[in-house]
Amino acid sequence: MASAAEQMAANMSWGAFGKAKELRQRILFTIGLLIIYRVGTYIPVPGIDADQLRQFVEQAQQGLGGVLNMFTGGAIGRMGIFALGIMPYISASIIVQLMTAMVPQLEQLKKEGEPGRKKINQYTRYGTVALATLQGYGLAVSLQSGNLVHTPGWFFIASCVITLVGGTMFLMWLGEQITARGIGNGISLIIFVGIVAELPAAMAQFFASGQSGAISTPVILGVIVMLLATLLFVVFMERSLRKVHIQYPRRQVGMKVYDGGSSHLPIKVNPAGVIPAIFASSLLLLPTTISTFSGQQTNPILSTITAYFGPGQPLYLLFFTAMIVFFAYFYTHNVAFKTDDVADNLKNQNGFIPGIRPGQRTAEYLEYVVNRVLVLGSGYLALVCLIPEMVRQELAITAYFGGTSILIIVSVGMDFIQQIQSHLLAHQYEGLIEKSQLRGKKRGRKKGAARR
Repeated sequence: MASAAEQMAANMSWGAFGKAKELRQRILFTIGLLIIYRVGTYIPVPGIDADQLRQFVEQAQQGLGGVLNMFTGGAIGRMGIFALGIMPYISASIIVQLMTAMVPQLEQLKKEGEPGRKKINQYTRYGTVALATLQGYGLAVSLQSGNLVHTPGWFFIASCVITLVGGTMFLMWLGEQITARGIGNGISLIIFVGIVAELPAAMAQFFASGQSGAISTPVILGVIVMLLATLLFVVFMERSLRKVHIQYPRRQVGMKVYDGGSSHLPIKVNPAGVIPAIFASSLLLLPTTISTFSGQQTNPILSTITAYFGPGQPLYLLFFTAMIVFFAYFYTHNVAFKTDDVADNLKNQNGFIPGIRPGQRTAEYLEYVVNRVLVLGSGYLALVCLIPEMVRQELAITAYFGGTSILIIVSVGMDFIQQIQSHLLAHQYEGLIEKSQLRGKKRGRKKGAARR
């Protein structure tokens, strides 16, 4: 039999959505900030030769440049003010989280609650500025080396670095505002909107290649089937759960004894969501962003990195897989599902797992379960990201048809819808509470009138 919450969720309609004023405001706020982001991708960095850049992007679209273009929402292909995208912030977050697990001072800050979290966020912003400055400088020098600017020199480099760093910091602020005052995770939504906005043009280019004869009709049909199968597989795995049985003891209230209830603790097969794929991609793009624009004659080290760690290369696939597995475990245990916190919450609520002692033994058991569930979850992430990637490289098609883009679209879209449903559910509960209070007041008035 369905629970009351499930019945309410099934009865949600556009009428309920129209009554949820706060939810509408949050959605409109999110859409407004995302529109600002999309407009910024079309504002060019000063001093760029647009014709030379367009020719270069068309040549680099099938390689690493296509991947960079996908994660920046097309901004790097147009050299917009958001050309670095949100990737420096993600890279800084990775570094700070790794250091938090290794440095005792940062770990102590993490345990201090809200003040410590604000301090760690401040360090992340400082790291974002440093990484964005390094990447912006390297990108400006590389653009000069590739003859993609009108007037090369230190003035162009300074203006380019200031513009790119400012754009990244503004994107970081947009993401934080969406998370705090909008709907969903702001950083993930920025990447999601960038991919979705450029997807129709990528599909048009793909079908145009089929019309010109560059790609045969059976290949086009095979790619479409692969994308649909990957989409269904991602939806199925993202909704898969491992349920841990939770028992609550009997309790006595006054002279009455209530039987203990039971429930389930849901553990997702992939608790980290799309974060491991984004983290792994950002680390792979970090050392090779500069080499995309600089050309292979500029620096032999960058040429070697591009040759061995370019998309589709064995070392690229091996490193990508290792990073996905590592971040799936790291992010789950440190952010998404902290077993110690879950065990403490169960103990405070007098809940326990049958046969497991509350407290430390419960945390150890949950860690045991999560580690084994993550074997399947991390393997699923690696499979989804790598198989379409290898097919895409073999057929030389756009990066928007890769497994990472599909995973981001599905995961962020499902999370966005779930948060909307949670807000609607909370709004319905508030409405029921208000109605019950009004009914109680009316009954009290009737009884009082009768006594008089």
